[in-house]
Amino acid sequence: MTDNYTNTFTMKWIIGCMIFSLTASSLFAEFAKWTSKDGRAADLELIEVKAEGEEKVGIFKTRSGRTVEIKKADLNEEGASSLDDWAPATTESTSTAMPSVFDDVLEDNLVILESRKLKKHALTTKPSKYYVFYYTASWCGPCQAFTPSLVSFYKKNKNDSFELILISSDDEEEDMLEYAKDKRMPWPQLELAKVEEFEKEFQHGVEGIPCVVVCDLEGKIVSRDGRDLDTLKELIK
Repeated sequence: MTDNYTNTFTMKWIIGCMIFSLTASSLFAEFAKWTSKDGRAADLELIEVKAEGEEKVGIFKTRSGRTVEIKKADLNEEGASSLDDWAPATTESTSTAMPSVFDDVLEDNLVILESRKLKKHALTTKPSKYYVFYYTASWCGPCQAFTPSLVSFYKKNKNDSFELILISSDDEEEDMLEYAKDKRMPWPQLELAKVEEFEKEFQHGVEGIPCVVVCDLEGKIVSRDGRDLDTLKELIK
């Protein structure tokens, strides 16, 4: 009885995570549609396959950065076959990213829009080349006009070479939240309480917003002209 209850609860939780992942708006090339036996589908990234006895289990990443485990037996025929055929990638994108000067201040201090709330967020994959810092605020008219273009850019071009972190000039977290919801921001934000510390440690020479600053992992400013999205696209390839 206990095992049946546990299995039922686990499956319901997995399905819930799968449904939730459908609401996220990011579009990454690694994600694919996976369907359970009962017809529920979700966009997930398969990152590992492990064995539990004679049972294969896929470890998947959702668009929100969470991980869920799904048994081969719980997938439809196509999904089960894909699980069997999976092999870890051997490209450079799977290599461990080098440490960056930003690790300490970003660690445990990021939030991201999730279920219409700003929730704690950890980078599941650190960028291999650049951090792109978006200085912005909800009260800034030019920011409001520019942000939708940056959201579209991020969804189309996100890859392992960079991560975008929003640095807010808002006074209240509620303003950050409403701004993120209104623009459907897919990227992490630095917690408001850490912004002053960040700006003191990394003086990026921001004189006005919106401003997009691109830095390498050593903290060197590569570009302060990240609002030129065509140039930014070439940089982060």
